[in-house]
Amino acid sequence: MSGCKHPVEAAPGAQSNMTPLSEEPGPLGTASNTQPISSTSQPANRWYLEAGYVNTPHAIITLDEHSHIFDMNPAALTSFSWAHEDAIGKHCSQLMKCKNLNGTALCGISGCPFTRVIQQKQPIGQEELIMGPVSDHSHEFTTTVIPLDHQRGTHVLFVAHNMSAIKVANRVRANFVSMVSHELRTPLNSVHGFIDLLLQGQMGELTKEQHKYLGYAQEGVQQLVSIVEDILFMTRSDSGQFEMKRQEVDFRVLVKQIVDSLQPQALKADVALDLDKDIPTLSPILYVDPQRMKQVLNNLVTNAIKYSPPGGAVAIHASPYNERFVMISVSDSGYGIPVEDQQHIFERFYQSNHALQSRMGGYGLGLTIAKLIVEQHGGEIWFDSVIDKGTRFYFTVPVLA
Repeated sequence: MSGCKHPVEAAPGAQSNMTPLSEEPGPLGTASNTQPISSTSQPANRWYLEAGYVNTPHAIITLDEHSHIFDMNPAALTSFSWAHEDAIGKHCSQLMKCKNLNGTALCGISGCPFTRVIQQKQPIGQEELIMGPVSDHSHEFTTTVIPLDHQRGTHVLFVAHNMSAIKVANRVRANFVSMVSHELRTPLNSVHGFIDLLLQGQMGELTKEQHKYLGYAQEGVQQLVSIVEDILFMTRSDSGQFEMKRQEVDFRVLVKQIVDSLQPQALKADVALDLDKDIPTLSPILYVDPQRMKQVLNNLVTNAIKYSPPGGAVAIHASPYNERFVMISVSDSGYGIPVEDQQHIFERFYQSNHALQSRMGGYGLGLTIAKLIVEQHGGEIWFDSVIDKGTRFYFTVPVLA
C-alpha cells in the first residue's frame, strides 16, 4: 500500500472516479482541514463526517501526491503506535511499509495500491495487506484505497480494518478443530481395526446376522473416519500446510482402483459404475499426487452414485485438453443440481434446502476439497447439470511433460 518514491502520472485515457476535496474552516482530523464536498451539500451540514472520522475504529490515512502522509485519524495513530508529529510529512514507505500477505514489499512496484489508484483513477476495495513500520507493530489489514481530487493535487485515502485479532481467533479455532480431530481419529481407527478382525473371523466364527450388523458398524465408523480426515485436510490447508507429492501416475490404473473400491457401494445402490471404454489402453500418464487425485475421484464418484436413482449409471471419461493437461469427467444419470444451488456447489459445508439433499445427507466438504486439490495441481473444475437428466463434473490435471 505504500507509494512510489516519485509522483505518479495518471494512465493515459483513464476515466476519473475521484472524490473532490476542498479546504474549509474547521479541522476534520488532527493535521488538516480537508472535507469531502458535493454540489448538493455544504461541509457545514456534514458534521457527522468529522465525528465518524475521529471515532471510527478503522485506521484512515491520507497520502499526498508525493506519497507523503498528509493526515490520519486517531485510530491510525493507535494502530501503528505513531506519534502525530513524527508521522505527518513522512514518506509512506518509512512508516506504512506495506507488504502483501506473502511478505513482498509493495513500495515502488506496479502492485503498489497508491500507484494503481493514481494511474487507474479508480478505488481499490478489500485489499489484504500487512502494514507497520517494524515487525512488532505490523498487522494484517483489509484496506480500501480511494483516489481524491484535491486543489493541491491528487491525494489517496486508505481506510484500513485491522484483521489481526480475527486472524488469531481463526488460528485458535483451526488448532482446536485439528486437535479434536486428531484425538477422534486414533480411537476410531482402533474400533475400525477390531471390527475388521471380527469380520475376518479372527475371534471366532460369526453368524450371518452378526456379520450383517458388524458390517453396518464398520460402515458407520468408516464414515466418521472420512469426516475426521476431511476436517483435518481443510484445517491443514487453511494453515498453509497443504503438501503434495507429485509423481507419474497411469490414469487407467488410478481409475480402476477407484472403481474397484466403490463397486460395492454402486451395487448396493443399483447403479452401474464403469470406466469409459473410450479411454485407450495406453492411457494418459498424469503428473499428480496419486493420493490427492484418488481423493478427488472418490468424492466425485461417491456423489454421482449417491444422487443417481436405482438403475442409473455413473461413468468416468478422459480426453485431451491441451498440451499440458488432460480433462477428466465424472457423469451420472441422476436428479441434477437445482439452479439455485449451482453457484454455491463448491462452498464448504453448503447444504441445499432441496428435499433430496436432506434424504441423502452429507456434510458439504467433498466438492470443496476436490476443487482445492485440482487447483493446487494448476487445473480447473466445473460442471453442467440438467434437472432429471444428470450432472457431469469436469476437471483438468497435468500430464507428464
